[in-house]
Amino acid sequence: MPPSPRALTAAALLVAALAACAAPADHALPEPSRTEAAAPPDRQASPPGLPGMPPVLDPEDVYAADRPGKLAPAVKDFPSRVYVPNTNSNTVSVIDPATYKVIETIPVGNQPQHVVPSWDLKTLWVNNDLGDSLTAIDPATGKAGRTVDVSDPYNLYFTPNGRYAVVMASMDRELVFRDPRTMKVAKTLPVDCAGVNHADFSADGRYFIVSCEFSGELLKVDTEKMRIVGQQRLPKQGAMPQDVKLSPDGSTFYIADMMAHGMWVLDGEKFTTPELLPTGKGAHGLYVSRDSKQMYVTNRGEGSVSVFDFARNRLTAKWHLPDGGSPDMGGVSADGKVLWLSGRYDAEVYAIDTATGKQLARIPVGSGPHGLAVYPQPGRYSLGHTGVFR
Repeated sequence: MPPSPRALTAAALLVAALAACAAPADHALPEPSRTEAAAPPDRQASPPGLPGMPPVLDPEDVYAADRPGKLAPAVKDFPSRVYVPNTNSNTVSVIDPATYKVIETIPVGNQPQHVVPSWDLKTLWVNNDLGDSLTAIDPATGKAGRTVDVSDPYNLYFTPNGRYAVVMASMDRELVFRDPRTMKVAKTLPVDCAGVNHADFSADGRYFIVSCEFSGELLKVDTEKMRIVGQQRLPKQGAMPQDVKLSPDGSTFYIADMMAHGMWVLDGEKFTTPELLPTGKGAHGLYVSRDSKQMYVTNRGEGSVSVFDFARNRLTAKWHLPDGGSPDMGGVSADGKVLWLSGRYDAEVYAIDTATGKQLARIPVGSGPHGLAVYPQPGRYSLGHTGVFR
């Protein structure tokens, strides 16, 4: 059979994405020298939270439930593992963090992009993007279970009240709200930006910010009404926004940008034009420390991790991987002592000491490792991606 129009579109966009991700330095934007962030916007009184959302534990810290070792009853007996989706190998490598060794390789669908903890913490969903499916992994056993047909699941999130899963259908140009267990479609929200990929929710859960990778845009989406309430293009030619993360106090969203080489600082409530904080070449992933004091920024294009201090509102360190690398997506260990990152273009995973920035291990995995999940992690519920817990 000749390839379908969607398959041709998918192939074309994939080629474009890989070309963009591998853009040489002379085609990238120049990296400004300043290291101070724009001052976070003043906090404003928030309306009541999203109906059905668990109460906020601490209005000053949305990550208060994520303290070291604070595992929910549902996950406390799960074995500690690192699940690595290998986009080019169509597998998930399972690493034992105690030994830094791959203990199992699980075959999955075509082009797995992220391993995503479910809202109720009981399932890990492998996003088989070009395979148009999700593969369930039981984190109690580490074994694969059922596969569910889902169109174009590049990434996956869950509304803070657990009512819906939200599929980032990048090539379909849709946000698809689904039942979080059966994945049956509840509502399809078309978007006119290109490459929806990452997101995070406001402290009250009433809206979320979405990055559009290929058109350099941001969306603001009303969670309950499931509709777009804001859209803007980033103020940088060639911008390519990636991961999105809310500050602990809920006042600010940070959006990594791999072509602007830093992260955008956004007032989500006002949704005004954000300012850029340079971090390093190819800024990609954002991960908050277990004490909510710092955020780790992966700079994939230069093999480094920048450390951002929330209280001081500035970068305080940069850790360079010995022998280079391509640190991409990952997560922090349950005790907060190790940052785990995929090496997207090097078929490896990095374990980094969060106290010193020292590389602890470099572990060979399959080809094209991407959105790895460290599991279990502390938290009451999951908002999705590689593990955003509150």
